[in-house]
Amino acid sequence: MRVLPKDLRGKLKEPIGQLVNENELLELLRYDEFIVSVGDLVTFTLIKNGITPKIAIVDYVTERKKIPEDRGKKISMFGNVHIKIKNPKGTLTDDLWNAVDRAYKNIDDGPFLIEIEGEEDLGSLVAIYLAPSYATIIYGLPNKGVLVVKATEEHKSKVKEILDKM
Repeated sequence: MRVLPKDLRGKLKEPIGQLVNENELLELLRYDEFIVSVGDLVTFTLIKNGITPKIAIVDYVTERKKIPEDRGKKISMFGNVHIKIKNPKGTLTDDLWNAVDRAYKNIDDGPFLIEIEGEEDLGSLVAIYLAPSYATIIYGLPNKGVLVVKATEEHKSKVKEILDKM
């Protein structure tokens, strides 16, 4: 298990990828075939707009509050394969690593819904690091917008720098 040290929290607020609003996001992803969403709000936004992520990682909490029941229900009905794990706040557990790795390795069985008891916020690091080069990972940046990250070697290298310090 990796734990996020306090001195790295500021580093995670620096965007990796392209920061966009909802309309820009939908336009960018309209023809993208391999999307991974991390977070309840971005996952719900995709589903309600007819965009199917290959993998969705959620915890049913947004900004420390449980998401509305109707959104939670819509998200919980998503996917062919549901994986439930525990991942405490500020950590990356082996369970999270294994769930994301399993989803990528068995992508044809999906879409996958990884449901986390705890917190999914750092799941974007795992999703980017393990992603195939043709994947697009999206996750929210509170009060700023959505980050769209192509799984390039440059982005993976930035993520590895953070992971190596955990």
